Amino acid sequence: MSVRIVRLGSARASGEGLRIGTVRRPPRGVPKEQFASQDYYDVWYPNLAPSAETMKLGQAAQSDDSEQAWKAFVRAFRREMSLPDASRSLDLLAALSHHANVSVGCYCDDEAHCHRSVLRELLAERGADIA
Repeated sequence: MSVRIVRLGSARASGEGLRIGTVRRPPRGVPKEQFASQDYYDVWYPNLAPSAETMKLGQAAQSDDSEQAWKAFVRAFRREMSLPDASRSLDLLAALSHHANVSVGCYCDDEAHCHRSVLRELLAERGADIA
């Protein structure tokens, strides 16, 4: 059992389990009833997505290709994920990873400059079993 970090819209891996979309917005131009069949997500959970303000920091870091800008995004996102609701959600996913296969993801091409890389770190810090 484990949690897998994925790119939404990518082909599902064998045994991936429930796919959770940790994004602020559903995929554009895709009917809601096709989210799962088109490999986006089974459940939308924007509670683990960056706020609009923090997302702007992440987008600026991508366009500037600045390590300092990326670090500012990571600090802001970690701060948001330390708030009670987000923190409890991360604890829940970490605990679930020991009993079921689940996956969390975002649309970004490059995980290294995506909030899902930070989610991977946060889940590992909570003892999640990560695939």
